Order: sequence, then C-alpha cells, then structure tokens
Amino acid sequence: MSLGLFDVSVGPKGRAPLFLPVSLQVAGGEVATLMGPSGIGKSTLLDAIGGHLVYGFAVSGRVELAGRDMLALPTEARRIGVLFQDAMLFPHLSVGDNLAFGLARGVRGAARRAAVEEALEQAGLAGFAGRDPATLSGGQRARAALMRALLAEPLALLLDEPFSRLDKELRAEIRAFVFDHLRARAIPALMVTHDASDAEAAGGVVVQL
Repeated sequence: MSLGLFDVSVGPKGRAPLFLPVSLQVAGGEVATLMGPSGIGKSTLLDAIGGHLVYGFAVSGRVELAGRDMLALPTEARRIGVLFQDAMLFPHLSVGDNLAFGLARGVRGAARRAAVEEALEQAGLAGFAGRDPATLSGGQRARAALMRALLAEPLALLLDEPFSRLDKELRAEIRAFVFDHLRARAIPALMVTHDASDAEAAGGVVVQL
C-alpha cells in the first residue's frame, strides 16, 4: 500500500494556493516529512488529505490510496488516521475504552477485550485498561493514542507534530515507537514537523513547502 500525492495544493477559495503543488509517493512503512515556516499550510495540507479541511478552503490535485482518489471520498471512507500534538484521549473514557473506540463496531465482547489488551501490551501499558487517561504520563498518552489509531486499521497515517510537546529524551523514544509500528505494519505516513531530527529519524523523503 502506498500514498500518492499528485500536484496537491490548498488555499482559501478563490485565492492563490498557500504553496506550490506537492507531488510525492510514500511507500508502505515509509514516513515522508513536510517542513516549512509556520503558516505556510503544512497542517492544512494534512487536513485536506484526511478530510478535515476547514470551511472556506479548497484543495486541488489528487491523493491516491488503495487505488482510489481520497479527495473524492467522504472523511469516514478514507481510512486515514491522524496523530496530533496532543494525544486527544477522551477524558470521559477509560484508557481501554479509548483504545476500543478505534475498533470496528462489529468487534464486540471477548474479541474486543482481547484486541484492546493486546494493543495495551504492545504499548507497554498492560493492566492499564481501567485507568483514567488523566493519570498517564506524556509518553504513555502518546503510546495509547498511537495504538488507538492502529486499532482502526488505517490505510495511511498523518502525523501533525505529534512529538513536539515531548522533551528531547522522550521525544526520541516515542518517535522510534511510532515509526517502528508503522514499518512493521507497512503503513505509509506523512509527517509535519519543524524539527530536523524528526525528519532524520523518519528517513523518508523531505518536502520543503
């Protein structure tokens, strides 16, 4: 599975695009990086790909995944996950229920519990299913957020500066955790960052907007 961007650009409707058209191919397990000054439109491009573009903006070009143009599909049909700066765990749900939220509705009962427990174990969070998300450390929250995204079985993952709020040592640890899981599952990813060390660790193509 690969993620292809072909002459993709975004901008306010009726006005010039925020940046020159982007064309790149991201193979399964590869992490491509978007870099550039603040306000150039990096996160807006991710929003367009994921189907979350705000009102008043338009996207042009083609985004291919699984042989289809994602831009022609509704958000829920794209199967593109997102990791943000904040883990975005639901405060009213337990850690286990947060992860279960990513599972398909048809996965129920024992199968649901088993999938969550396996994901928690992979994240080094075995036994945390009943915990309040507020009791987790920054690194634990980041790992839980990734496993929730992976349980949804995304065809691609968008990384919107997910490591920016972590200190240097934890940043390297969580970054390796995320990249290793993406490579193991052959999921293509597109990452926005201001940190050159993120791009270096990713090892994929770097696009300057």
